[in-house]
Amino acid sequence: MKVGNLTIVPIVDGTAHELIEAAVSHPDGKVWDCVDHPTDENGRIRLDIGSFLIQIKDRVVLVDAGGGVYSDEGTKTGAMLDNLRRAGFEPDDVTDVCFTHMHWDHVGWSTTDGQITFPNATFRLHEKDWSYFMTGVTAVSQIRDLLMPIESRVEPIDAETEIIPGLIARPAPGHTPGTTIFLIHDAGERALLLGDTLHTVGELTEPEWVGMWDIDPVAAGIMRNRIADELAESGDPFAPAHFPELAFGRLATVEGMRKFTWAH
Repeated sequence: MKVGNLTIVPIVDGTAHELIEAAVSHPDGKVWDCVDHPTDENGRIRLDIGSFLIQIKDRVVLVDAGGGVYSDEGTKTGAMLDNLRRAGFEPDDVTDVCFTHMHWDHVGWSTTDGQITFPNATFRLHEKDWSYFMTGVTAVSQIRDLLMPIESRVEPIDAETEIIPGLIARPAPGHTPGTTIFLIHDAGERALLLGDTLHTVGELTEPEWVGMWDIDPVAAGIMRNRIADELAESGDPFAPAHFPELAFGRLATVEGMRKFTWAH
């Protein structure tokens, strides 16, 4: 995805196939019928996992860090480093890793066998997520063990800030306490990386759909609708963290309804 003179490159780590009822629910019990993001013959929806790479002058930025090497019945990750190299970059080249939040499938390549995977990188994330997942009563041992080696390299975010010229971090709490979206801008153009503020196209076009993995569902729903209104008004391209192929889309309002199209 081109944004002015910048390019955002999806770096796929793997794919999950989740039962649709595990991903979203509808208060009226509606059957999922989103043609832009359909389920397969087994009622499962495809949700890819990975990262987005942006080179801004001498900085090589990753937004999220995939799931690491992982496999279960419906999910397989582990291809991110190979795909990073196919894009022309080594882990040593990465200068900044920015987390949209700290669920396992966004931080999985932070370390490998206890060693920092991106040894020259500064890690940027919202301080409320660090507290929630690392130090509070809600701490997750799997995440804590994975991320402790990067602790001295973490630069926390607590408010909207331009991390480097062209890359803005904007808190968007709900999915997790410190969920953050990232706005890339250059030469009058913008694109947004939305993390898990939404997982599916249908959550944008039919706001009654509710995500099933949100820590605070009410706050997440308010945030999702606020973001959708902004996207429909601006027409800016955007990518949540789990669209198939980590693809971008656009949103518009047509006859009072939100209309989604894939961006190319």
